[in-house]
Amino acid sequence: MQLPHHRVLRAALLLLAMAWLGAAASAQPGDGSLRVGSKRFTESYILAELLAQTAAPHTASPPVVRQGLGNTAIVYEALRSGAIDLYAEYTGTIALEILKGSPADTREAMNAALAPLGLGVAIPLGFNDGYALAVRAADAERLGLRTLSDLAKHPELRLGLSNEFLGRADGWKGLAARYGFTQAPTGLDHGLAYEAVAAKQIDAIDIYTTDAKIDHLGLRVLEDDKKYFPRYDAVVLYRLDLPARLPKAWAALQALEGRIDEHAMIAMNARAELQSVPFDAIARDFLAGTVGKGAKAQAQESRRGFMAKLFGPDLWQLARQHLLLVAVSVGVAILIGVPLAILVFPHVRLRALVLGFASLLQTVPSLALLAVLISALGAIGALPALIALTLYSLLPIMRNTVAGLAEVPNGLRLAGTALGMTPPQSLRLVLLPLALPTLLAGVRTATAIAIGTATIAAFIGAGGFGERIVTGLALNDRELLLAGALPAAALALLSEGIFELVEYLMRRRRRAPPSSLLA
Repeated sequence: MQLPHHRVLRAALLLLAMAWLGAAASAQPGDGSLRVGSKRFTESYILAELLAQTAAPHTASPPVVRQGLGNTAIVYEALRSGAIDLYAEYTGTIALEILKGSPADTREAMNAALAPLGLGVAIPLGFNDGYALAVRAADAERLGLRTLSDLAKHPELRLGLSNEFLGRADGWKGLAARYGFTQAPTGLDHGLAYEAVAAKQIDAIDIYTTDAKIDHLGLRVLEDDKKYFPRYDAVVLYRLDLPARLPKAWAALQALEGRIDEHAMIAMNARAELQSVPFDAIARDFLAGTVGKGAKAQAQESRRGFMAKLFGPDLWQLARQHLLLVAVSVGVAILIGVPLAILVFPHVRLRALVLGFASLLQTVPSLALLAVLISALGAIGALPALIALTLYSLLPIMRNTVAGLAEVPNGLRLAGTALGMTPPQSLRLVLLPLALPTLLAGVRTATAIAIGTATIAAFIGAGGFGERIVTGLALNDRELLLAGALPAAALALLSEGIFELVEYLMRRRRRAPPSSLLA
């Protein structure tokens, strides 16, 4: 006996809603948890682990580390919204990028400006990691490049600058005005810029002064002779309610004040980028004051190569997260898109308007949409990722539902009416069964889009195979990039195989003669 159609739909909707809410709830820890964020570059990953491990013995549950959330704007919005409690930031960035150039030369002035936002600055970690521009040492010798003023005299040199630096208040625009640069720089990911300059694809890049690859690649850091860049002393940017909420953890974090100098930070960055030691192991060894046996073993594991990274211990966890993001978002898109398409199908103008709006959503860049959702929802993690993926899945599902309904021959529509069917009966028994193959093709397309786009969700801490891709970009680790991209591609191929099998079974069922004729 089959359940009535509306009861099946209601049960599916309830299950999907529970999965969606469960995913969102799992992304938001309770008040007893410390939530640490990081930007998407090596040093920030390491500092996040240092903060989390220092506080861990003094929290009721293990700290949650939201790694690689993106650029300053995204991490700062996550902090303001309460999605994270603290992260490592730099005084120059706070003064010029977050406070937009308001007078904040001291920590006291910064705290006065940040207090109305519910934020504060504390725990200077002990090192300055400034912005600078660097060129290959051989080019510096050949062209006599010692300062940024010298670089400005050579407009033929190609500049490759990180996308964040190009848009920052303390970045390229002001630097070009100060020094009179006339070059049109190419936007690059920070982790890829070192490889590009080493391969002579570009001639100058922006660097952080504690980057490990400066000396490793033989680059010359150019002097900021017109003093454009401020100091970027590493500090902790935190929510003001944190010390009262987790007093023991906050007291423990004070022990990090002044503990990390520039040489120590460069050495930690080098272990990550040049030796492939995991971030958590680097932090643990620094806090212990030694290079532990565990770190050595993990470094040897990394050096075993690609297969060790591909089948690492995080594989099944990332696969589960990726599958959950795709299944829930596509499922919700079906429950929204199919009824909506059926509703607007008879109304030509309304149909064009709704499909046009769905098409417009597809043109919004995924990272921009995620940033907007973080701001609107006050959350990072699974919830904004699921909403974004659902919105991207709507168009192919709705368009194919409309196309499938339009393909039903008019004679069959009239036959249903002649048999005395009501419009809902005609829809359920005639139109939808005939439109199902085209509708299913739309779900197939939406699933493929969701599998690929879900990798972007790692930028806001939603997990999935994108975590490996994001970390690989930060470290410029091709093997780690592939270890994230290949499972995502395999998942896409698996979904294609499943849909192909379903369509084959549907075709076979349609060709099979009725059982009454075989009797």
